[in-house]
Amino acid sequence: MSDPQRPRASLRTAVVWEVLKDALDRRAKATGRDGALDVLDTGGGSGNFAVPVARLGHRVTVVDPSPNALFALERRAAEAGVAERVRGVQGDAHGLFDVVERGGYDTVLCHGVLEYVDDPAEGLRNAVAALRPAGTLSVLAAGLGGAVLARALAGHFTEARQALTDPEGRWGAGDPMPRRFTADQLTELVAEAGLEVGAVHGVRVFADLVPGVLVDTEPGAMDALLQLEAAAAELPAFHSVATQLHVLAERD
Repeated sequence: MSDPQRPRASLRTAVVWEVLKDALDRRAKATGRDGALDVLDTGGGSGNFAVPVARLGHRVTVVDPSPNALFALERRAAEAGVAERVRGVQGDAHGLFDVVERGGYDTVLCHGVLEYVDDPAEGLRNAVAALRPAGTLSVLAAGLGGAVLARALAGHFTEARQALTDPEGRWGAGDPMPRRFTADQLTELVAEAGLEVGAVHGVRVFADLVPGVLVDTEPGAMDALLQLEAAAAELPAFHSVATQLHVLAERD
């Protein structure tokens, strides 16, 4: 089940959503409680993942520094009929435990956070510290290879080479992304934070390269592209060209 709210958006979230939904189902069965988990979504913004997670019956706390994003989250949760299961609090990964409790969550989402924090290792350690024993962490971050490929295909060869050699994976001063990761860098960060890496997925391997007009007008193209993304996601060969990388890990 992918988030049905926006068909084009599903190209960006479908792989992660399917993996996350399965992980939540496994964790809910393992807890032996009422099936509802306590989920923390760090940097969860307007609820792209939080609201669908709440639709599954889980309780979700979203931490985000933007009041506007949290207002949009509140509105989206109300429209989806899950306002009682979604709580938004203003904060960030650095001061996470100023607004949430340590060790209070069955699952933590760290999506689109590590690219922006001053210290990714610290941000990840805080996310891990928020987990209960045997909890699950979902990490989604910008992939280096996808950016290099995109710049090269656009004819910006110097920028592509700059991204390839830059320590932060940036293609220049105008690059809006502060940091990108390879699959090895991301899994190493997760392992150093004390978690066991369960799976790595390449996200948006093809979706950002295929012309939008083709997906929108060609019959069956959307479903076929979604299936292609799912098929390629777990293959290491495609991790190196993915726009984003997803790591699912568990706390011992």
